[in-house]
Amino acid sequence: MQDRKKVFSWAFYDWANSAYSTTVMAGFFPLFFEKFYSNPDDVIQSTYQLGIANSVSSIVIALFAPILGAIADRGSAKKKLLITFAFLGVLMTAALWFVGQGEWKLAVFFYVMATIGFMAGNIFYDSLLPAVANRDKVDYVSALGYSLGYLGGGLLFLVNVLMYLHPDWFGIPDSSTAIRLSFLSVAVWWGIFTLPVIFFVPEPESNDTVPLHKAISGGLAQLKQTYNHIREMKIIGTFLLAFWLYEDGVATIVRMAVKIGSSLGFAAGDLITAILMVQFIGFPAALLYNWFAKNVGIKNAVLIAIGGYGIITLLGYFMTERIHFYILAALIGLFQGGIQSLSRSLFTRLVPKNKEAEFFGFYNMLGKFAAVIGPVMVGHITLLTGNPRTGILSIVVLFILGGILLMKVDFKEGERIAKEFGEN
Repeated sequence: MQDRKKVFSWAFYDWANSAYSTTVMAGFFPLFFEKFYSNPDDVIQSTYQLGIANSVSSIVIALFAPILGAIADRGSAKKKLLITFAFLGVLMTAALWFVGQGEWKLAVFFYVMATIGFMAGNIFYDSLLPAVANRDKVDYVSALGYSLGYLGGGLLFLVNVLMYLHPDWFGIPDSSTAIRLSFLSVAVWWGIFTLPVIFFVPEPESNDTVPLHKAISGGLAQLKQTYNHIREMKIIGTFLLAFWLYEDGVATIVRMAVKIGSSLGFAAGDLITAILMVQFIGFPAALLYNWFAKNVGIKNAVLIAIGGYGIITLLGYFMTERIHFYILAALIGLFQGGIQSLSRSLFTRLVPKNKEAEFFGFYNMLGKFAAVIGPVMVGHITLLTGNPRTGILSIVVLFILGGILLMKVDFKEGERIAKEFGEN
């Protein structure tokens, strides 16, 4: 019973913070930024401003993720740092309520800080996975987290969409106030559902725990050593490279899907419907994909998901009607939770004991640098050919290369090396 409480308490953090990624990052902030915070008559400028905001938050976390991970391991501070960054995200999300019309710089500041809290918190959330689940359960528990995240994020987003479309139902004066209240609702949701991980998930013990100030200096010194360890452990290095390539393809598709739909003339309602489809299909699909993986093997299941994303890319090339956009959203919902949760649990198998946050720092760094190659490749090929569909099709290369590298990873040998490394 205690283990179940610990597992569900950990998984509910995904339920908690997915409200931010769904309602704020993917849903309302880009729309509200253009129409309210920035100049609605200059779409190019507002797109540039929002792009800079997303880039700054991603780069900050990508650069500091390995350092934060090393500090967390040395100081037994995984849970402490998760709580710190979670509530940074909560406070900064709530602060968006106070931003007035036209105050785009203040909106960008709060959004960047909230996004840093969201992404940094995930480093330590992921690193707690080996402490709440043994090897036999890690795939299920990882999938459970993603599944609850899709459900929780989807449920709150559905309420927020209703608030936006029908503010009178909730006694809200207008749609702009409804969106600002949606940001407050995300902060409250995120804060409340972080409480289970605070109360019921223990801080993993480390054999060489040191005070925090020494953990900072030791963590910085250890960063270079960790990089060298990854280079020496060629299996984990190969996996990380494979993950970076196919995750780059996944992230590019996810981030471009709504933009492509908008450029093809789909209405805002269609785009919102597609986001909700991904969330509610992703909820059962993440758990069902874990069951599927038990029958075909975890590695094979990830390879199949990579193939599924290749098919999604091909279908995106031929997309012309609204129904096509919905089909793509449904397929993304089927594969997204599976490929992300199983990739996380596969990586867990390769991580030495007491090095979880440190190695997950690198894992998350690559995740944050995902969607770097894809957009550049799509843009360049679109420019050369004059056809955006050809640019979309180019993403297939990332899935092919990522799949080939993943096939080369021997996870049994990787687990053996990780065990020996952790005992030294």
